[in-house]
Amino acid sequence: MSIIGALIQKGARLGALYQQIAPDLRAQQQVQLEWLLTKARDTEFGIYYGFQDILQAPDRLRAFQQQVPAADYNRLHQRWWQAAQQEDRPNVCWPGLTPYYALSSGTSQAASKYIPVTDDMLRAMRRSSRKMALHLAGCPVRGRHIAHPMLVIGSSTSLTREGQHEYGDLSGIISTRLSKPALLSRYCRPGKDISVLPDWNDRIERIAAEAPNWDIGSAAGNPMWTHLILERILERYRLQHIHEIWPNFNVFVHGGVFFEPYRPAFDRLMGQSVHYVDAYMASEGFFGFQKAHDDRALNLLGDSGVFFEFVPFDEENFDENGDLRSEFPRAHGLDTVVPGKTYALLLSSCAGAWRYLLGDTVKFTNPEQGAFFITGRTKQFLSVCGEHLSIDNLNAAVQEADQTLQAGVREFCVAGIRHGSGWRHQWFVSMDNPAVSPKTFAAALDQALCRLNDDYAVERKYALQQIDLTLIPNRHFMDWLEHRGKLNGQAKIPRVLKGAQLEDFTHFLKERAGS
Repeated sequence: MSIIGALIQKGARLGALYQQIAPDLRAQQQVQLEWLLTKARDTEFGIYYGFQDILQAPDRLRAFQQQVPAADYNRLHQRWWQAAQQEDRPNVCWPGLTPYYALSSGTSQAASKYIPVTDDMLRAMRRSSRKMALHLAGCPVRGRHIAHPMLVIGSSTSLTREGQHEYGDLSGIISTRLSKPALLSRYCRPGKDISVLPDWNDRIERIAAEAPNWDIGSAAGNPMWTHLILERILERYRLQHIHEIWPNFNVFVHGGVFFEPYRPAFDRLMGQSVHYVDAYMASEGFFGFQKAHDDRALNLLGDSGVFFEFVPFDEENFDENGDLRSEFPRAHGLDTVVPGKTYALLLSSCAGAWRYLLGDTVKFTNPEQGAFFITGRTKQFLSVCGEHLSIDNLNAAVQEADQTLQAGVREFCVAGIRHGSGWRHQWFVSMDNPAVSPKTFAAALDQALCRLNDDYAVERKYALQQIDLTLIPNRHFMDWLEHRGKLNGQAKIPRVLKGAQLEDFTHFLKERAGS
């Protein structure tokens, strides 16, 4: 065992203690809301919306929800964040000057978003990351990975200075601001000289070239890019599985996208069992992580610098485009959410986000323990004729069809297309098994969706025609991201294509077919 690994392993005792302590999430959230309001009451936003009055109200949450409107990115950015960013104006939505802005790729049709990142938020992210690390260190079944280096797959760590602030990918901000001790830096791979490279292809090749020199015990990153890197290593050295080169590889911490459709592809790269751990982190904060290996639910962090509200994702609160119908929706705290019901997340954070519609939808299994699943996106759902398919439905159907047919699915997306007097779902899929035909996979998808969603099953009898499925090379998905300027460690394929995004994707495929 390395000296660094031995030092880190001492944290296992703290990890074991942490697992035994069940936090009172509701109490933590009450404290979090009071702290956020108190800290920001003298900002422009806090004065405008009367934070001082809210703090003196008998029911702070009720007063907060009555006085402060819910807002999406465009509204908050245009009204508040833009001035703070372009003028370097302090005390707009959070005390002081905002030192960083994270470029968020997202899956929306909009250009890159500039998400404010404050020192308070970075400290909160560090605390949350430490909790997850201690938890993993305290799990006996996973403990051996900490004696070996960790491969961290992120976006470029280079930042651009503009006035008194810097902007870039969150990976770069964290690397710059939360610089690790020199001892711990040597524990992480690939190192600054590779992480700073702006071109992903160059970075993948450099990582593959150095792979034999590292004894990796764990990895963390976006599943799409991590899979590409592991696949390239196997290809370069003509290996059957990754454990031929990294025999101690034991844990993969993933985030950014729903992992289950990627699980079979990852399993095929492994020579032995690897523990997959889900972490819920975004440019807006670190919200939770998976604690139990035998339970794939995430666990909410109640003291991560974020106050959470939950808006029922239904026709009362959202229109057909996934936009809020009202600035003051019916929102719940942890104490009133209902298990099994789908909610859209509203965030108020120590980065100056106030009742901010993140865009994710979640479903709780145990609100008291904060156990939940991410079910999709408010903008990423498919319902052209009343079929009401969520991302959760689409992921589950792909996973079921893939497991049944051993298709080796890599990526996929789907769109609703007008077809005569009805509609048709157009799927685009990349898979590794050439023996599986588009028609066979489409039939398996259709069968799974009918079983998973009653509305879909009904519409398939009437307005919704048979699935049309097109197989495309996996590289086309990557090249399209590059074409859109979204080739980075946070990049992800939008599962549902609509409007201009659909037009751009189909035009891109036509150009590729003609070249």
